[in-house]
Amino acid sequence: MRVVLQRVKSSQVTVEGEVIGQIGRGLNLLVGISDRDTEAELDWMAKKCLELRLFPGETGDRFDRSVQEVQGELLVISQFTLYGDCRKGRRPSFDRAAAPTIAEKLYEFFVAKLRQSGLKVETGQFGAMMQVSIENDGPVTLLLERESVTSDT
Repeated sequence: MRVVLQRVKSSQVTVEGEVIGQIGRGLNLLVGISDRDTEAELDWMAKKCLELRLFPGETGDRFDRSVQEVQGELLVISQFTLYGDCRKGRRPSFDRAAAPTIAEKLYEFFVAKLRQSGLKVETGQFGAMMQVSIENDGPVTLLLERESVTSDT
């Protein structure tokens, strides 16, 4: 699983000209699901996104509080292109991305885990062409990755 996490002042997602998800201060999460991901990777990632200290505290430390501690909001966007492999040729290969039916189920599981926090969680529309507007704060942008520990042997 891969997540591009951005601390934002605001963010919104539009489909066919209509805003379908919008947040204020919080985190914009672009989420890629691999063909090997399980609920274990999603559990870990949800906890990591909620607990990472990325917001300033009262002491002035730039990375003192988590999104939970500041009662921030989350916008979660499915992004299969995070598993695009561009090492060969001129067109990305998406062989490592989960099949849409599997990815959608795991994406919804991830969103449900985030919602258990009690924070406002908005989403894009799985599989749709979306326009995402981000007012990055900092800017603070991180790439989080959690690979499945299962093996082929």
